[in-house]
Amino acid sequence: MAGRGTIALLALAMAACSQPQPASDPVDVAVAAMERGDPLGAEIALRRQLDRGTAREELAAYLGEAELLQGDLVAARAWLGGGQFSPGTRARGFRILGRLEMREGNLAAAGAAFDRALRIAPDDPRLWSDIGRLRYLGGEQAQAIAASERAVELAPRNAEALHLRGQLVRDAHGMEAALPWFEAALEVEPANVDLLADSAATLGELGRAPEMLAQVREMAGLAPRDPRVLLYQAVLAARAGEFGLARDLLARGGSARRIDAAARLTGAVVDLETGNPASAAQVLDRLLREQPDNRRVRQLLVRALHLAGNNRELVYRFAAAARAEDADRYLVQTVGRAYEALGEREQAAPFLERAAAPMPDSPVLLASGRPGGPLTLGEAPSGIETQAYIRAALAEGRTAQAMAAAKAFLGRFPGSADARSLAGDVHLAAGRPREAIESYRAAAAIRRPWPLARRMLAAHAAIDDRAGAEWLLANQLASEPANREALALAARLAFEDDWLDGAEALLRRALALGGAQDPGLLSLAARAAARAGRQEEARELAMRAFRLQRRHRGARAALAQVLRGDGAPAQAAVEALASAP
Repeated sequence: MAGRGTIALLALAMAACSQPQPASDPVDVAVAAMERGDPLGAEIALRRQLDRGTAREELAAYLGEAELLQGDLVAARAWLGGGQFSPGTRARGFRILGRLEMREGNLAAAGAAFDRALRIAPDDPRLWSDIGRLRYLGGEQAQAIAASERAVELAPRNAEALHLRGQLVRDAHGMEAALPWFEAALEVEPANVDLLADSAATLGELGRAPEMLAQVREMAGLAPRDPRVLLYQAVLAARAGEFGLARDLLARGGSARRIDAAARLTGAVVDLETGNPASAAQVLDRLLREQPDNRRVRQLLVRALHLAGNNRELVYRFAAAARAEDADRYLVQTVGRAYEALGEREQAAPFLERAAAPMPDSPVLLASGRPGGPLTLGEAPSGIETQAYIRAALAEGRTAQAMAAAKAFLGRFPGSADARSLAGDVHLAAGRPREAIESYRAAAAIRRPWPLARRMLAAHAAIDDRAGAEWLLANQLASEPANREALALAARLAFEDDWLDGAEALLRRALALGGAQDPGLLSLAARAAARAGRQEEARELAMRAFRLQRRHRGARAALAQVLRGDGAPAQAAVEALASAP
């Protein structure tokens, strides 16, 4: 009997298999194609349904989405712009229309479209993610965070919601904190190229190159023509010192290199490292004209001009900036050396003396590379105009006007990290560090880049809050473990607290991250080695610092110390070394 029952069951199963299976819904097939990164395939399937007589209103939302994913904004608007969607697709249609408006920079129109979608589908996590992105673009970053939290609350396993949450967490809390969000999103959609790109870039910033490479290879398998694949491979090669390979990878990127600022910057760094400073200078010059306040690009351009021997152009363009109070040590020193190379020693001396002096710990007012001018608060100026006005007002001592502008800007954009940060800057410049810390903390809850953290440290120092400064530095290093400046500051605090092991561990990391040419770092490392009783190592480090920059006061002091420098003989020996040819 048991055998007969088994045979009967097998017969039924075979009969069931022989029955025709219901065909998949063509719209579902198209949606699946878009989700796996094939919008062209989705469009073909949808147009086939249109030809078979399906009403335009039933397919407009999906066809508009497919066109938008392919980058054809005109075709997307032809399907979406009229808002003619069937009842069952209206929420999706207005959501995709909002994405189109956002893509074209029409933020108010995007908000209106999202509002219409929200009235139909108030619990759609993808819609809340889109709303979060819109709010972020519109300067409402605090509201963007709230929208992203709402999206995750509605759908804890929605990749789009998890992705946005990870991006916002990365802004506020750093790379390490963002990774679990990206990992959770990739568990849901392991073939999502945008997710892989964000995760790979985050791993790279954390110094986890093998894991970054593994994810870049996944990207290459899924989307071999994505320009980020070659760019990320080039970045990995450059970080490993394989500059020839990095250059080849960037060259294969073709047009992507010409239009992408990150790719152009990477290419310029590779040119510098492979002995092509003139080529690097051309690229960096164009980048600086596009981003006049980007001080890192300015530093690289200064280096490129100096290495290329274009010292006359260097001093013509950057001597005035090097005289400014906000000039960094590298700029001041390189302008001085350029004057020396031109044989103009009298011109060089003030710059080299200033470069050798200790740089101020407290922040100074940065001059903007953008033109400033009078500001009428009723004209609703942009953030760039407001920042330029505030800097000019503070430089001229018009603190009340600067505060009024900062408050007006914050009133217009209460959820903006930039507005809160600007308010903190005005408080700090006005000598109100506690109020500055309050504003800075509100900004840092949204986004905490290193320049903001640096100003927060100055505010903590102004009220002698060492514990607050140390806590802030520890958190910054947890999110930016390769931040050399933060490592150096943390090492100095540890040294001053007599925590020698901690100071030396931090110094080793900073020196390994390019600090081996920094006389200040080497001098501190020499003092730490001397305190630990390693006199030979201390002498070697102090001499390296001294040879790098004989005028550097920290290097002189460290060398005097290792030469038993409290007495006159050691100081005299240092002076003799300094004056030697």
